[in-house]
Amino acid sequence: MAFPTMPTEAILACTRIHLEIDPTVSVSMIPIKKGASGRTIVRVFPDGHTPFIGIHWKPERPDNDHFVPVARFLKKAKVNVPEVYYENRNKRVALVEDLGEADLLSLKDRPFAERAPYYQSALEQIDKLFYARAPRDLELMPAFDEALYRWEQEYFMEHLVEDFLGMDAGVLRNDAALKKLATRLGASAKHLVHRDFQSQNILLREGEAVLIDFQGLRRGRQEYDLASLIYDPYMNHSAEDREGILDLWEKISEDRPAAAMLRDCATQRLMQALGAYGNLVENKGDDWYQPHIPVAAKLLQEVVLGSELESVLDPYLKQAIKAV
Repeated sequence: MAFPTMPTEAILACTRIHLEIDPTVSVSMIPIKKGASGRTIVRVFPDGHTPFIGIHWKPERPDNDHFVPVARFLKKAKVNVPEVYYENRNKRVALVEDLGEADLLSLKDRPFAERAPYYQSALEQIDKLFYARAPRDLELMPAFDEALYRWEQEYFMEHLVEDFLGMDAGVLRNDAALKKLATRLGASAKHLVHRDFQSQNILLREGEAVLIDFQGLRRGRQEYDLASLIYDPYMNHSAEDREGILDLWEKISEDRPAAAMLRDCATQRLMQALGAYGNLVENKGDDWYQPHIPVAAKLLQEVVLGSELESVLDPYLKQAIKAV
């Protein structure tokens, strides 16, 4: 029997298998376009059944193969994640719990005092994740090391500097300070990290935060995830709100990240985000991300102010800030 070739056909076939319903039962789907994970995600409405989320992924992104096993591991570790109802690895389909559309980003215009309980919940989840013990047979993405940090930097150079800005990135590729940044960050990778811990990947349910898009789980520095949340270009937190998030983290972990390491991780993360935005706008035709480029560039400009990276990054960040 040939497998369906279209993602929605594969999700539909798996829905019927999972629910044991025949072709006469109506099943409708609504696309969920948010995010850039290279997956087809739809909300599935089977007649007479509770809706759920259908996910189909292509083999080009190896991290997506890890979604289901990582979800089950995190659920056992008591981290708030969606429940997996069904998977078919041959069809590359998963059917998972529908947690609705409310995420941290949807609270962007609310006062921080209203958002704080959800940030606390999100940080509590990531604290569990950092110290969870993964079974030996759980396959993860390669750990953060110097080479991966350099790859993220190259991603920034290629897609933001060259593709989006049309500028020469040669100076950046040869910059000693960027190479030293990758070396410093790559010296340790002992914690499990989400790798994309930002407002769109934190859903809200009954007063608690629920993590999604965790297929990139790997070992790395916990400050990378903290920087991803604190310096989230989608939210564009004020300095006061960033301190508020750090205060919440200190309350949960009884620790506060070293300022220099948090700055290094924020620098790295914002470069990665800018590279992703440039790629999505220029090569994927997704203009939704373009307004976030000036925001991320301003944040990165602030983060590197007074550091050895300020002068080398400044010409590119000034141009990116103009990209409205």
